[in-house]
Amino acid sequence: MKKILFAASEGVPFIKTGGLADVVGSLPKCIDKQYFDVRVVIPKYACIRQEMKDKMRYVNHFYMDFNWTSVYVGIFEAEEEGVHYYFIDNEYYFSGGKVYSDDPKWEIERYAFFSKAALSMLPTVNFQPDIIHCHDWQTGLIPVYMKERFRGGDFYSRMKSVITIHNLKFQGKWDTKTVRSITGLSDYFFTPDKLEAYKDANLLKGGIVYADAVTTVSSTYAEEIKTPFYGEGLDGLLRARKGDLRGIVNGIDYTDFNPESDKQIVNPYNAVNFRKEKVKNKRALQQELGLRQDDKKMMIGIVSRLTDQKGFDLIAYIMDELCQDDVQLVILGTGEERYENMFRHFDWKYNDKVSANIYYSDPLSHKIYASCDAFLMPSLFEPCGLSQLMALRYGTIPIVRETGGLKDTVEPYNEYESTGTGFSFTNYNAHEMLNAIRYAEHIYYDKKREWNKMVDRAMAADFSWHVSAAKYQEMYDWLTG
Repeated sequence: MKKILFAASEGVPFIKTGGLADVVGSLPKCIDKQYFDVRVVIPKYACIRQEMKDKMRYVNHFYMDFNWTSVYVGIFEAEEEGVHYYFIDNEYYFSGGKVYSDDPKWEIERYAFFSKAALSMLPTVNFQPDIIHCHDWQTGLIPVYMKERFRGGDFYSRMKSVITIHNLKFQGKWDTKTVRSITGLSDYFFTPDKLEAYKDANLLKGGIVYADAVTTVSSTYAEEIKTPFYGEGLDGLLRARKGDLRGIVNGIDYTDFNPESDKQIVNPYNAVNFRKEKVKNKRALQQELGLRQDDKKMMIGIVSRLTDQKGFDLIAYIMDELCQDDVQLVILGTGEERYENMFRHFDWKYNDKVSANIYYSDPLSHKIYASCDAFLMPSLFEPCGLSQLMALRYGTIPIVRETGGLKDTVEPYNEYESTGTGFSFTNYNAHEMLNAIRYAEHIYYDKKREWNKMVDRAMAADFSWHVSAAKYQEMYDWLTG
């Protein structure tokens, strides 16, 4: 049996700030237990909910040399849905009311500590992984330390490492002198072919240089990040490592996101009865949000962070034009003030057509996926994206820009062959997006049978974690073969 350790800064159900936590919480459950023993290590944050802390058991503690002093490392463990979790405890590094701080130097120190502690704890808990699977820059030092101070001796000598890039924009950068002091790594590691990038130390770069394999969260994004536009300054390195780089699309939890058993929606439905039953959710949402009640009106949903990355500059540009069309728009999310205010303005101006919900609510997000006819996601870049997968699952047709995971998961509609699960546009251009939305409106209003067949195909698409898990297993076998 092969042993795998996931190392990450967050994981469901213990702590979550974003999509990374969903991956770390869902993927290990779906990997075949017959062949793999997958465990997870994350920090024991003070802000973890008490009911989750109550599930943890103290295992042991030790002291570790770190940042020129001897530091306490506590180890706790818990079992959750058949997956074994370890938690690294240190009040100095992991206290506070939220997971991340706004101080990049402090973040680097905390996660350097976590990376070293995660490796140091392994003999103590008697777990000797074949592969350590690291996620994002917070664990980028693990592959570096594995090739440095943990290299000697039998215990660590055969371990391999993988790093998964969830979003290349976040890299963990600070000045070289400070990072060298914090990590205890020698000058040898701070050169342009190792951890140094543009005069700074870069933890994600270190992970990419030293890991035995590199993955990212969709095959298109794996290609895109080898280009200057998407490469965030690391495209040269990613081209150099292209033989070890692969893209595996994320999945979603098909038990959490299931229109047939979803407790958060008004009227459950499935792929067989959606023609009659799905519309009852729309009716209820129109009533709840004060929109004009009309079963036949096309409703477009948006659930997102309101930022440039998600394409809201395009939406702002054509919003007045779009509001002249025979559609309703339901927006849920928070973000940049100008976009929050833009949606509030259009909600005021077109009150029976636009509903701007500038906050976040999990129940309302489920209602939007279940009630809307289409889902708009025009991202500038999107490593994987989960919202379009949820929309497909609920038979809500995605309208997306062809980038990253959106391109890999939404098949554009072809009216001549009657294929496709959504609508897409190629260039980052507001009127190209508007044309895609209007083409969707045309099919919705004038070719309803074609639209319903598209819903059939969307609901039949399988983006559950089991599909992705099989690809990760293949990689683990290749790496340890």
